Amino acid sequence: MEPFDELLRGVRADGAGVRRVEMAGSRVRSGLTLYAVVAGEVTAPGQTAGPGDVLVVQDSVAVTGTASVLSGTYDVMGAVARRLTGVLPEALVAPGTDGCAEFYGTLGTDEGSVVADRLLDWIMVCALREWFDREHDAGWLAALGDEVVGPVLRAMHDDPARAWTLALLAKEAGVARTTLAGRFCRLVGTPPLTYLTEWRMDLAADLLAESPETVASVARRVGYADAFGFSAAFKRVHGFSPSECRSRCAASA
Repeated sequence: MEPFDELLRGVRADGAGVRRVEMAGSRVRSGLTLYAVVAGEVTAPGQTAGPGDVLVVQDSVAVTGTASVLSGTYDVMGAVARRLTGVLPEALVAPGTDGCAEFYGTLGTDEGSVVADRLLDWIMVCALREWFDREHDAGWLAALGDEVVGPVLRAMHDDPARAWTLALLAKEAGVARTTLAGRFCRLVGTPPLTYLTEWRMDLAADLLAESPETVASVARRVGYADAFGFSAAFKRVHGFSPSECRSRCAASA
């Protein structure tokens, strides 16, 4: 699975409040918000979307316009999903195709249904995927298409529990360890094994929040033979223990 596709798995519209909105002025929304434009125009900093286009904004970005839109706001839940917002700009536009505006208008008549939620998910994923395909040569995303770093990222995401070493990762890339380490740091911003640890801990945080598995079981799922070593790594990355992570999630549920 592509790492970016894995991030998109957390994009779901349950409780997103799918609704048809007639905009006249300015709105500020928190979270990750989608505007599928039926008619008129909506504008965010540096971005304008017309009929059939999709505007996606995150956090407290002001959106202005006189338009009819299909809108939904996502609470970004889980450590893996939060990596997605770290990759995205504060606002992006995915250009629509002929017939999109009419489709959005039809979807807006079925607000609040499970079907509407799933269709909104589909629109969001298509918009983000289109942006990724267009902008993948910038920043962290460039690493996915790199002939050296890309295979290493995919290997770590495909099998996070494997006992990876720098030598094994370099073998995946077909280069020397020093070559991989330097190129990985330049494109991703952290050394390969640091990235691996952080990715494992993000996966673990979501497992602790979403499943009844024991800490020892979660530890094994992300490549740790014992709960003690896993707990130490988890606290080093997140600042609190796996047990505290589960307690926090239960308190916020």
